[in-house]
Amino acid sequence: MRERRIVRWERMRIVKVPGKNNKHRVLMYAISTCAWCKLTKNFLKDNNIEYGYVDIDLSDGEDRERIRREILKRGGRLSYPAIIIDDKILINGFREDKIKETLEI
Repeated sequence: MRERRIVRWERMRIVKVPGKNNKHRVLMYAISTCAWCKLTKNFLKDNNIEYGYVDIDLSDGEDRERIRREILKRGGRLSYPAIIIDDKILINGFREDKIKETLEI
C-alpha cells in the first residue's frame, strides 16, 4: 500500500498521496463521503499522479471558510470535487477529459 503523508498548509491539513507523475501540482478539495470525489481520487491514483487533498467535511470551520473563498475567488462553484492544478486551473466535478488534458495524461 502506498504511504500517505499529512502536511499542514497555512494550518490546513492536506493529505499528500505520492505518485510517479509529479509534473503538476494538484490539490483537490473533496467531501469524504462523496462518490465523485472517491472516483477522482482513484483516477489520480490509478494514473500515478502525485496529489494532495483536503476532505472539507472533516476540516474545522476556519479551514472550510478558507476553502470556500479560494474556490469562489477562482470563479468556481461550491461543488465537489474541486481540483486546483498548478495554482492556476480549477476543475469542478469529475471531468475526466479535462483532467487528462490539463495533466497531459
